[in-house]
Amino acid sequence: MATEYGQDYGRQGRPGFGGAGSGARRQLLPAGLRAPFEARMWREFGFTLLSLPISIITFTLAVTMFSLSAGLLITFLGVPLLAATLASARGFAAMERTRARALLGMEIGSAEPLRAAKPGFMGWVGAVFKSGSSWRNLLYMVLHMPWSVVTFTVSVTFWSLGWALLTYPLWYWVFPTYVGQDGIQLFGDENRSVYLNNPFELAVTAGIGLALTLATPWLIRGLTMVDRLLVWGLLSPSKLVNRVVELESDRGVVVDTAAADLRRIERDLHDGAQARLVNLAMGLGLAKEKLNEDPHAAARMVDEAHGEVKTALQELRDLARGIHPAVLTDRGLDAALSSVASRCTVPVQVEVDLPHRPAPAIEGIAYFTVSELLQNVSKHSGATRATVDVWRVENRLLLQVTDNGVGGAEVGAGSGLAGLAERLDAVDGVLVVDSPVAGPTRITAELPWRT
Repeated sequence: MATEYGQDYGRQGRPGFGGAGSGARRQLLPAGLRAPFEARMWREFGFTLLSLPISIITFTLAVTMFSLSAGLLITFLGVPLLAATLASARGFAAMERTRARALLGMEIGSAEPLRAAKPGFMGWVGAVFKSGSSWRNLLYMVLHMPWSVVTFTVSVTFWSLGWALLTYPLWYWVFPTYVGQDGIQLFGDENRSVYLNNPFELAVTAGIGLALTLATPWLIRGLTMVDRLLVWGLLSPSKLVNRVVELESDRGVVVDTAAADLRRIERDLHDGAQARLVNLAMGLGLAKEKLNEDPHAAARMVDEAHGEVKTALQELRDLARGIHPAVLTDRGLDAALSSVASRCTVPVQVEVDLPHRPAPAIEGIAYFTVSELLQNVSKHSGATRATVDVWRVENRLLLQVTDNGVGGAEVGAGSGLAGLAERLDAVDGVLVVDSPVAGPTRITAELPWRT
């Protein structure tokens, strides 16, 4: 789901997801002066330092093993050796992804698992050969070596030279004391020599060192951007693989949700309407037996059975409404949500602004999302009023439920909001909760618009 959540989808009087808070801690120094001392600079510098020895090892192994296996492909030995080469490339790629996460702060997924067409060693070999990530990982091991030489050389040179020149006024005394010359020699021949030793030259040298020191973090950041591109392009799963994994996860959520709904319907029928109908049948049977002996008692039992029938009918209506309300099919979201709002324990203002009705599946999900959120308002919020807003932005359907309750709602594991977020995610939807302690609570759901 590629929605930028920082974007404000709201309109006037109808806020969207909300942006970053304005209460961020203010820094005393500008970014340019903080950069040489920030943890990010040292992590990126550490990445460039480690890249060279790691890339030398991986490059050597990749080139050697690939060349050997290619040369042996004329025999059977070349096939398993090439598969082992690709498998080792996948292993090194996993290590590089871990290093990129730790030092570059990259959010990168793991490689897709190998899917063997048949069990056994040859099935594994075929899966390794068919996996596009295996070949991309091998290409990364080859291409990263020359680039790591550049990044290591440039970053170490600029970093060491910058700090050396910046601190030169502190250690230039080493030259006359131990080296036998007045300072760093800029120029010299048999007739004349130029040294950096007077206060003006020391100040200029330190100024140049300061400029290099301040520029080095940004230079290293630019170099590591290329590393990021290499990692994204050659080590991250493809968009198709990511989508397949996401759909597999969503399919599991949908299956679990459907199974849970079926169990709920079965439980409600068994414990509610079915039990009442059984009691109704028994009561009518007893009334039939007493009809001739005691007509008054039989009439009283028939009257009780009539009450049971009405209660069972109400339970069946509630159950049918929980499956799919008729008002939603007949009149759409506006009327259906107004009906839900009328059953809430607090006053609810509903505003639906849609050009036309979405697809029935999306409409149903929107209805049950708002219904569950309003149930939470009734049970847990302690609010005195709530609002429901529904509108469309481009190809997305936005739902927002706001209340003035105690707040503190979270999408935690095992909570109702967590289950609702999983259901929305199964259809490429998003649930965003903004609920500070003491309120108010604003919960925004985003669904794809389909007609």
